[in-house]
Amino acid sequence: MLYNSKTLRLRKKSTFVRLSNKRMKIAILGYGKMGKVIEKIALKRGHSILLKVNRENLDFDLKLLKNCDVAIEFSSPESAVNNINKCFDANVPVVVGTTGWYAEFNAVQERCISENKGLLHATNFSVGVNIFYEINKKLAALMDASNQYDVEIEELHHTQKLDAPSGTAITIAEGIIANLDRKVAWKNEVNVSENELAIESIRMEDVPGTHIVKYESDIDVIEIKHEAKNRNGFAFGAIIAAEYINDKNGVFTMKDVLSL
Repeated sequence: MLYNSKTLRLRKKSTFVRLSNKRMKIAILGYGKMGKVIEKIALKRGHSILLKVNRENLDFDLKLLKNCDVAIEFSSPESAVNNINKCFDANVPVVVGTTGWYAEFNAVQERCISENKGLLHATNFSVGVNIFYEINKKLAALMDASNQYDVEIEELHHTQKLDAPSGTAITIAEGIIANLDRKVAWKNEVNVSENELAIESIRMEDVPGTHIVKYESDIDVIEIKHEAKNRNGFAFGAIIAAEYINDKNGVFTMKDVLSL
């Protein structure tokens, strides 16, 4: 069969929206607003939800988890590591979208690798945000020679978000620091020293998530922005991440899922 360039582009664009060949039994660890959206999209893609964990059943039966193909963890910073370890105990690969637990990441990663378990972690599962990460790093590298510009990050989220700054904002900041020599650290403050990167965290009702990177000089402003319209993008990304890690061992990120 012959393909022209347009057909090939369309086939490539369809990669992340096609239904998975394997129907999975999924555990949702953190069945709140996000968990309910994940459930909805998982069912649409032909999967089933075998276990749903919320505050009422935190001490769930490990036998139920063992019957799942993959777990998706969107609970809280306080519960995340315990849930990850339960998945390792049950030999179930886990997708982790909770942020605020990364101080314990090295220990979790060490166990995952030494015991041949499966972990896919991300501060944000949105396909658009992960593309934004790459644009952000490229822009920072381009701005490295333009010392007349200062840079700052602004992140807006709903009032129920427990951590500040957001994990997404931290990832953005790390991308800037790695590519912009004049910034060596970030702070979750507006007033910072010259070599620090300011992150301003704003909490408002019903804001799924907005991130803005602003470079400003005396003569102009350059901005890049990602604004989530709803939770669907995060949930869809979590599902395709679960489809990716199913039957895999090792530590992965969305860069692996999206081949970035």
